[in-house]
Amino acid sequence: MEASLKFHSLLSFALILALSSPRESTSEYSFTTELVRVDTPNSSDPYQHVVDAIRRSISRARRLSRNAAGTLDWPPDEITNSDGSYTMKVFLGNPPAPFVGIADTGSDLIWTQCEPCTNCFNQASPRFDPSKSSTYLNVMCNTPLCAVLPTTFCSQDGNLLCMNSYSYGDGSFTIGNMATENFILGSASSQPVSIPLLFECGHENGGTFRGNSDGIIGLGGGVVSLVSQLGDNAGGRFSYCLVPLSSTKKTSKLNFGANAEVGGDGVVSTPLIQRDDQKTYYYLYLEAVSVNDRRIDIPPGGPSPDQGNIIIDSGTTLTLLPEAFYNQIEAAVAESVQLPRVSDPTKVLSLCFQGAGDDVHFPFLTFHFNGADVKLPALNVFIYVANDVVCLTLGSSQFSLYGSLAQTNFLIGHDIQNKKLSFKPVDCSLF
Repeated sequence: MEASLKFHSLLSFALILALSSPRESTSEYSFTTELVRVDTPNSSDPYQHVVDAIRRSISRARRLSRNAAGTLDWPPDEITNSDGSYTMKVFLGNPPAPFVGIADTGSDLIWTQCEPCTNCFNQASPRFDPSKSSTYLNVMCNTPLCAVLPTTFCSQDGNLLCMNSYSYGDGSFTIGNMATENFILGSASSQPVSIPLLFECGHENGGTFRGNSDGIIGLGGGVVSLVSQLGDNAGGRFSYCLVPLSSTKKTSKLNFGANAEVGGDGVVSTPLIQRDDQKTYYYLYLEAVSVNDRRIDIPPGGPSPDQGNIIIDSGTTLTLLPEAFYNQIEAAVAESVQLPRVSDPTKVLSLCFQGAGDDVHFPFLTFHFNGADVKLPALNVFIYVANDVVCLTLGSSQFSLYGSLAQTNFLIGHDIQNKKLSFKPVDCSLF
């Protein structure tokens, strides 16, 4: 009992330091884990996974836009579940129990469903039972750890537990108590890392979850995210390499610490911006987009370069741009593609063509970020949504997002300490 209390005291103290105090960079944690794509091709309908990813992307973009006080113009009848594009598996507790979480760069909270559960969705792993773990510790209300989130409150049952209620823009929600627990991060290809983390044990949860996950692992920039809790111990760095949606390989790589290094030939970097009022999101500043050699500058009057004007997000499939800006890009693309235009069977994308085969030529699009020109081949900006129907994977919106299709086959590194985001073109299927 004395040893357990000592562990809990050290755990709480370590977490308070991790969440509220500056530290010297130690780069103790360096590991790699796998991201498993939610949507994969199937033989019965080779395009359904593409349609699902596109529609889920729109729903997710709506949620992010609400959180960032923006708006979108998508028709509500096209909204489907928005539970992210990738999952990652970790272990928590002693003895370790599996936890499959949606890897979400657009949110911060780490949470999983816990016993006892009064309202839970079907999930990938058995629900976590805190009573079976020797390293689990409830966070009490009126403590520093309970104060790190604005959504916490005290339980009304006399136990004075730190409770949390969090909802997402698509109607998904979780209600539970905040706790600390030992997490084991990593995979068979790297040395696992064991670290105490603050998370929510959810007892009432629901919404658009489809049973392929147990909760969410927030990778945003807010104080309780996995990235922030690892902090300087991982050098403030993480990177990922996403395989194309058309690939039969289901897994991509997510790296932390020294493993997240992005260097060598072909690397370009741009400032990584975290706004004081929106720490969760990773902003970049987009100056222009070129269609082949035709450069189209973003209209004036938007946010300044030091505020950023587009969020990079691995959980949103499409890339969304301001309407007037997008319309110019669409016109330039339509002019350069010598194929008949057709309607999108998914009823989401604006620019689609009839045609297939090696003789079809599509333009390169170059995204001109502040200090970094990222040239995207056709694979990153066009996708087949039906037999012989290929569409541009950009859309118009008042809320700008740089989505995962544009990021595939790039090693993308987030360097929080040095406020830099790097792109390196690679074949992610080889990682």
